[in-house]
Amino acid sequence: METFNMILSSGIFILTYIFIITEKADRVVVALGGGILMILSGLLTDKNAFGAIDLNTLALLISMMVIVMVMKRTGVFEYLAIKMVKLAKGEPWKIMVYLSLVTAFFSAFLDNVTTILLILPITLDITKELHLKLVPFVISQVFASNIGGTATLIGDPPNILIGSQANLSFVQFLQYDAPIIILILPFTIAYFILIYKKYLHTTPDLKQKVLLMNENEAIKNKKLLIMSLSVLALTITGFVLHGTFHFESSTIAVAGAVTLLLISRVNTEKILKEVEWKTIFFFTGLFMLVEGIKKAGVLNLIAESVVDTAGKNLPLMIILVLWVSAIVSAFVDNIPFTTIMIPLIHKVGALSGISVFPLWWALSLGACLGGNGTIIGASANVVAAGMAEDYGHKITFAQYFKVCFPIMLVTIAISMVYLLLRFV
Repeated sequence: METFNMILSSGIFILTYIFIITEKADRVVVALGGGILMILSGLLTDKNAFGAIDLNTLALLISMMVIVMVMKRTGVFEYLAIKMVKLAKGEPWKIMVYLSLVTAFFSAFLDNVTTILLILPITLDITKELHLKLVPFVISQVFASNIGGTATLIGDPPNILIGSQANLSFVQFLQYDAPIIILILPFTIAYFILIYKKYLHTTPDLKQKVLLMNENEAIKNKKLLIMSLSVLALTITGFVLHGTFHFESSTIAVAGAVTLLLISRVNTEKILKEVEWKTIFFFTGLFMLVEGIKKAGVLNLIAESVVDTAGKNLPLMIILVLWVSAIVSAFVDNIPFTTIMIPLIHKVGALSGISVFPLWWALSLGACLGGNGTIIGASANVVAAGMAEDYGHKITFAQYFKVCFPIMLVTIAISMVYLLLRFV
């Protein structure tokens, strides 16, 4: 029965992903359909399936979307867009560099999704004014957000899980993850500039037109801007200190959104209509889908195979944990996989007597960087794709995969060399 459940759950999972990849139907409907199939086939009970929906993640997403939608009404994004274009002197490749660097920096101290929600409206304004193609900028920023998030304890959910379960500090993440991230980031930015160089051109007239714009005129409501920035600053502070106060990040985000709606007196109904509900429901389906293969033991089997294959060979263990984490995280949400890997790493340490300290960094780099492999590999990717589609620029699975999966593999290879040099 256990084998049958593994085959059945894997079949549903693969079939769902085939439909998502080939885009034969709307991916939101397909993801929800796959989740419901897990219930109808008996692999999950209603309670299992709906209990697997991570309300903390969804509440965090919705709340940050609300804050950003209120901020949008102030004109601050247009202001930042003009400032950034002036700094780059209207040169598209420089704009891509600056946007990627800013995205990576903020992603290290915010969650990736919040950063994407803040940066993407700026990107839209810039590309619209300079008549540039939006998609290359979105893809490069998604990649940068996941890379930047890998550098710190609070930048990406797998790091929060690993830090908590392995008693690793914020400073240790800066010591062991940040150095390789500082190397990988400029390398990947250069890659995207090279890949998209034919799209990074605009006319001298458009450059001049944008450079003559007055950014101060973009601000429409200074009072609302002060309110929004104050609430955002308090929310970010809450994210950084959430471990001290023992509140979930989602609680802090909801508190921020509710506070801003109360003090700003904006039309709540209009704000809620602008929330990316398609993204929220897509995640709902994915949570149920992943719970189906998790409950059937598929993810556990993958994780145990890594441990069994390597035995007491630390270099081999580092390589396997890194690469399996990366490949699986490209196609499956990295949170459940990380949750399974943590106790198994503890287990191998107890049985073999080897130090598992290097394995935490292999898991961190593999799970976080692996999410860059596909358009559905990380939360930031899905949110960015949803926003781009709302702006009229659809990013297909194949389009993203063709450009990003190869460079994701290169970042993992670089990480492997780094880990082996540092720990072996």
